[in-house]
Amino acid sequence: MNQIKKLLIIGFVWPEPNSSAAGGRMMQLISIFKQNGFEITFVSAALDSDFMVDLSEFGVIKKSIELNSASFDDFIIELSPDVVLFDRFMIEEQFGWRVTENCPKAIRILDTEDLHCLRTARQKAFKENRNFEITDLFSEEVAKREIASILRCDLSLIISEFEMNILQDVFRISSDLLFYLPFLVNSMSEDDLSKLPSFEDRKNFVFIGNFLHEPNWNTVQYLKEAIWPSIKKDFPEAVLAVYGAYPSQKVLQLHQPKNGFFIMGRADDANEVVKNAKVVLAPIRFGAGLKGKLLEAMQCGTPSVTTSIGSEAMHGNLPWNGFVENEASKFAIKAIALYQDENVWKQAQKNGVAIINECYQKDIYSDKLVALINSLLMDSKSHRLHNFMGNLLQHHAYKSTMYMSKWIEAKNKN
Repeated sequence: MNQIKKLLIIGFVWPEPNSSAAGGRMMQLISIFKQNGFEITFVSAALDSDFMVDLSEFGVIKKSIELNSASFDDFIIELSPDVVLFDRFMIEEQFGWRVTENCPKAIRILDTEDLHCLRTARQKAFKENRNFEITDLFSEEVAKREIASILRCDLSLIISEFEMNILQDVFRISSDLLFYLPFLVNSMSEDDLSKLPSFEDRKNFVFIGNFLHEPNWNTVQYLKEAIWPSIKKDFPEAVLAVYGAYPSQKVLQLHQPKNGFFIMGRADDANEVVKNAKVVLAPIRFGAGLKGKLLEAMQCGTPSVTTSIGSEAMHGNLPWNGFVENEASKFAIKAIALYQDENVWKQAQKNGVAIINECYQKDIYSDKLVALINSLLMDSKSHRLHNFMGNLLQHHAYKSTMYMSKWIEAKNKN
């Protein structure tokens, strides 16, 4: 009889799948491990939120932990997990050395969510009003921290093929340490498509995105200032509904019903909102990873207009689920054309289904991931012998991280 394998997930926050793509991604990972017989414990030092998922409904044990506290050491020794999943590199920095010290045999997996260093470097270039260059990554402190974290782990989950290429070609990280894992969804058929609202039954443009994420706030500003005036000029009856969790006062101030620009706040059911909209607008100007909102649009049969950053690594060589346009005036023209031309709209919708079925198949990637983790569990020793740089970084970085954490812990006791 096989012994039940234990997975410990250390979360940056508690999962909120209805608030962000990151929350949805985490629930996809939980689903993979649960279906493969893992006993899952999810811990976080974050405060509970009103919108966090009830993990117990998914058979996951939930526990709050403290930062810079030896109580975590006692907890992990007692749990003795076979696999530890760090939710973003900052969590690996905080807890990685404790995992290594107390459960050295546990397989350490990093879920990067997206490459933070790519997002921050692009954001910096954007604010400096210049084009992003790959060499910008080398001056980023975040890059040094994030790459070190990837090297220290046995395996890192990378959501974008573009980011896989950066890690292997630019940072020279061995493919043995990386696993490409995009968003994972079920396939769609013509029958699934026929059950969705028709072209005639839909109305309005929509944008949806968590406002704690800086690229989303910037996108809405750009829509309001540069794109919406052009759309409204040529299509006076146009309406844009902007949805998103955690809107700040500066977001709410953009609400302008007379101009057809509505700030709606959090969507009770994002799927329903997108499903009943005619076109998703997402003129994203910086960011990284894959855009959950655009994949969700495809699942809802809703075509979209986005930028090259928005569509990056999302559709392979297949035609987009609508249009990709970087210039504001052309973006507006394409948005109106997609909204008004039923034939163009229906073809875009079909393109979205093809992308889902080609690029995001759950079974293919989940089976490969589980097979890889099982092979690591069987022979982590030889895997780690081939990662000398990771061992070196672990030796030096963990010393400094460990002593800093212990200093903070001692300080907190006084």
